[in-house]
Amino acid sequence: MALEKVKGLLPEVEVDRYFVSAVLCGSATAILVSRWVSQRRVQKKLEEAKRRRELGFQRMENAARQFKQQNPGIKAAPILSLPLVELAAKLRDGTLSPESVLYTYIEKALEVTQQINCVTDFLPECEEQLREVKKQEKGLLYGVPVSIKENIACKGHPNTMGLVKYLDRPEPEDSVIVKVLKKQGAIPFVRTNTSQGILNIDCGNTLFGQTLNPFNHKKTSGGSSGGEAALVGGGGSVIGIGTDVAASIRVPCGFCGICGFKPTGYRLSVKGTTSPVEGMNSAINVTGPMARDMDSLVLCMKALLCDELFCLDPTVPPLPFNDEIYSSSRPLRIGYYDGDGYFQPSPSMRRAVQETRKLLQEAGHTLIPFTPPRINFLVDELFTKGVSADGCSTLVENFDGEFVDVTWTNQLRCCKMPDLLKRLLALILMPVFPRISRHLNALIGVGSVKNLWKNNVDRMAYRDEFIAEWRRLKLDVVLCPALGPAFNLGYAGKLFVATTYTHLYNVLNFPAGVVPVTTVSEADEEELRHYKGYYGDPWDKRMKEAVQDAVGLPVAVQCVALPWQEELCLRFMKEVETLSSERRGRRKI
Repeated sequence: MALEKVKGLLPEVEVDRYFVSAVLCGSATAILVSRWVSQRRVQKKLEEAKRRRELGFQRMENAARQFKQQNPGIKAAPILSLPLVELAAKLRDGTLSPESVLYTYIEKALEVTQQINCVTDFLPECEEQLREVKKQEKGLLYGVPVSIKENIACKGHPNTMGLVKYLDRPEPEDSVIVKVLKKQGAIPFVRTNTSQGILNIDCGNTLFGQTLNPFNHKKTSGGSSGGEAALVGGGGSVIGIGTDVAASIRVPCGFCGICGFKPTGYRLSVKGTTSPVEGMNSAINVTGPMARDMDSLVLCMKALLCDELFCLDPTVPPLPFNDEIYSSSRPLRIGYYDGDGYFQPSPSMRRAVQETRKLLQEAGHTLIPFTPPRINFLVDELFTKGVSADGCSTLVENFDGEFVDVTWTNQLRCCKMPDLLKRLLALILMPVFPRISRHLNALIGVGSVKNLWKNNVDRMAYRDEFIAEWRRLKLDVVLCPALGPAFNLGYAGKLFVATTYTHLYNVLNFPAGVVPVTTVSEADEEELRHYKGYYGDPWDKRMKEAVQDAVGLPVAVQCVALPWQEELCLRFMKEVETLSSERRGRRKI
């Protein structure tokens, strides 16, 4: 009877595992009690974290209220409506004060997070930095409030990745990116939510809860930089910094209707960022900017690619922003594809690419069909097997002793499955669901150091093959789909595999960004009724359900360039933004 009471205190999925182990060891009660004590300790940490967070929000509210009382003439709307470039110019010339901008955004960020739960921490040191920034030389981001993804170090705050075990580990210093932002006069003021353990395209965890989409609260913001995308998309931040190892900047930006950019790995520093699988380099983790428009991304990249960055992190190549390439107006040769053969795009994804292709062609650019080679090999053998090279053991260890958020249970269940069972299920499923079968086999990992080296060789060979085809067609850039529209709640954690359109460019280590170009139409929704997918398996059925009921939600396209050609990629993204904006303007007339 006592044993049953103890079991009742534990999550059901965990009880079965620990109960069986305990019985086998002949000490079921002792182990269950020990487990109960451990989970009570976790629960207390969660409650304390919640209290600290609420105190931070109260401090935000008090700071904003006090400033408003002392400065009743300052209006929020004109400040919030300014794009970053105009805001930064007004701050530098003294038209706006850093105080008025910071406290306006503190108030707005609090308002947005109360609706969609995107902010994890207030950074109270921003008030001290506000005083310091006025004493230093005015940088490109002088006085600009900046939001920071929660796994990017800010001194004195833990990089938890939504995991309780890291709550008691405050970072000893700022990450390099944060240091550079401060050197340029920016003021980090809040940190934003992530998926638990990062490697997921939802944005929920047991520490901070679920982040919702700013346009539709029945939809996810995407992940893992979902808190950042939601805050920017909701108007609570003018510029933010996220990280991307497979999709984590581009998916949430696409879902939340903003621009996001993933540079080539190592073009920006990742020192001080926390990764879910430290040491893994099969898909390159990067930091990158997220904003409402392209000019904001460009200004942020110019600010970050400075001598301070190259000095603080000598592993970053000293390549300042090349404005000549960005400002060029020469016509481009643009490869394009509207489906990759692995995950059929939603109707709005395909339409977004085709409409953008037409606009670019009409503007004088040359558009050439392009097909990514051997996409099944890329997804299964290079990405999934490479990220899971250790059989998912490092990723699974992150969740030891943790309450597992519902956004992760499906993904984690697959990772935890014994290799023998994965092989058996893969064998059974191969005749009916070959894509799922290959995925299960890939999750087993590489099995040996020798096989890991071979996987690296295969990745380099695939990159050479991809570039050779790019060169054969004499392409400058590539236009392709961005995952979207935003998924219904409960689906993103079950469809991490749908990131094929984005994680391709982490494996290749190419710069890539997303630009919103349209919204889901009634016609898209009607066409979705006939969506079958490429395989007709449960993943295709799930994809169809995930994107339903999305009329009016933003849809983006993805723009890609070759490694180290960030300026060309940004120039292409700006061209797409301009042409799409002009089309929307014509439709309103």
